[in-house]
Amino acid sequence: MPQVITIGETMAAFTPCESGPLRYIRDYRLRIAGAESNTAIGLAKLGVGAVWLSRLGEDEFGHFVCNQIRAEGVDCSRVVFDKAHRTGLMVKETGAGETRVYYYRENSAASFMRPQDLDEGLFAGVGTEKPQILHLTGITPVLSESCRQTLLAAVTLAKQHGLLLSFDPNIRKKLWRDTDYSPLLRELALQSEIVLLGLDEAEALFGLRKPDAIFARLFAGGCARYAAIKNGAEGAWAADGGHCLRLPPHPCRCVEPIGAGDGFNAGFLAGILQTGSIEAAGRMGCACGALATQTPGDIEGYPDAARLHEALAGAGTVYR
Repeated sequence: MPQVITIGETMAAFTPCESGPLRYIRDYRLRIAGAESNTAIGLAKLGVGAVWLSRLGEDEFGHFVCNQIRAEGVDCSRVVFDKAHRTGLMVKETGAGETRVYYYRENSAASFMRPQDLDEGLFAGVGTEKPQILHLTGITPVLSESCRQTLLAAVTLAKQHGLLLSFDPNIRKKLWRDTDYSPLLRELALQSEIVLLGLDEAEALFGLRKPDAIFARLFAGGCARYAAIKNGAEGAWAADGGHCLRLPPHPCRCVEPIGAGDGFNAGFLAGILQTGSIEAAGRMGCACGALATQTPGDIEGYPDAARLHEALAGAGTVYR
């Protein structure tokens, strides 16, 4: 039964087999890349039912993307396959410890998501247990006007049916072009019951960098119930309106940081659903985010429930 609904674009991602400028790369691996589906996969691995809503092209890349997400235990039954538009693509470039991305997603199938793609029965829990959380990011509403309308319609449905709204601004200025989407993302954050944002994103949206001030701003309107501020290798902060916790980074050996934020989101949301404790949720988020960095690819390092339990307990794995 889906406990969490996610909505957003997932692309077929070409990742180079070696570092350096792409003009010198000949070999690539094909993976998937999408913030919302990353979080859905992280949740599914932890035993939380998740459904991912999107559009994909009726093409080989679209079926590849859907197969990969479904294989991880995410419900993809409501994905729309679009015969008129192609699946979006992304190419990664690695080197000097950094990852650069190139998007080929303009006029992709996902950019034509529309409010009519949403099934109100899913939000209401018709025939099943009602989902508890709608998780969104700031990527979807900047893809196109129809995507923005779809996201806003989903927010309305979530509010009508009593779902908690979870929001990660996930600022991607490469997608903003000449438009400043800060006011929209700020408004969405302040409408959400769960806010998951990076420290730099808090500064970009609210002009604040001190965690206490950020939490005060988020909780001032009375909407937010839980919030977390992510700060990469420095750890994170979490709060529930009553108290604020400093969360030290979970130990890891970082190979690639891409996907860590989405992994944190999955662990945090799973913690809220499974324990109701802000401390447990924060620790789970930090551990999932750290483990995500230990392998190439966005989702390959996300732990299952047993692996997460071992990590939180400080237990080592015997390999030989």
